[in-house]
Order: sequence, then C-alpha cells, then structure tokens
Amino acid sequence: MPHLTVHARETDLTGREPALIEALTDAVVDVYGEWAREIAVVLLIGVPEGRWGIGGKLAEAPAPRVTFGIRAAVFDRPDATDVLSRLTTTVTDAIASVLGAQMRPGVTVEFVGSPDGRTGVGGALVAH
Repeated sequence: MPHLTVHARETDLTGREPALIEALTDAVVDVYGEWAREIAVVLLIGVPEGRWGIGGKLAEAPAPRVTFGIRAAVFDRPDATDVLSRLTTTVTDAIASVLGAQMRPGVTVEFVGSPDGRTGVGGALVAH
C-alpha cells in the first residue's frame, strides 16, 4: 500500500489540504494505475514556524519532505529505477501544483520499503 507522509510548514498547508491530498493520490495513480486510488494513504503533517531546522539553523522556507512507504519488493524489480523516478516526479509535480512552483527545487522524496509480512492493519499482519 502506498503511504505518503508529507511534512510541510503549517502555513503552506492551511486551506490547501484537500487539494494536496487529491493531487498526491492522483500522482500515485499516474504511476501505479487506478487500482491504487482506494489504497493510497496521504498524511499531512504541518510544522509550525520555528520548528524546522536545516544545517543547525532555523529553516526560513523549507520545501516539503515526503516519506513514501512502499512494498520493499519494488526495489528488486528490473524497472525499479524507472518506477521510483516516475513517483518522484509525479509527487514533486503534485506538491508544486498545489503549494507553488517555488517549492519544486527543495522537495525531498524518500522511499521506505516494507518487506512482506511487516505491515499490520486492523490488528493483523497483512500478507502481500
């Protein structure tokens, strides 16, 4: 299941939450296909001013950071580089389309793979 956790400044998110959730879900669907729409999860975490640092100093206007949870098996596919590249592009495009083009150069997307049998839903392990 694709899970996107987006950390962004609270002021950048306020009032744009529905549009960003929709755009990020569409980004996942653009790469995986329509079947992924119902299982794509987007979590937006707003960071208040003064609580984001880069290089030991307060960040003035940090771009969003996305942790993208996917099945670890994706990394072993022959087309892994293409899939991850396409996801990076579509997620970055989605953020820039909603929060502004000035965000694009700093958007960070980190892929975190979950091995089969390492995810639980509703109190039970999910076998992929």
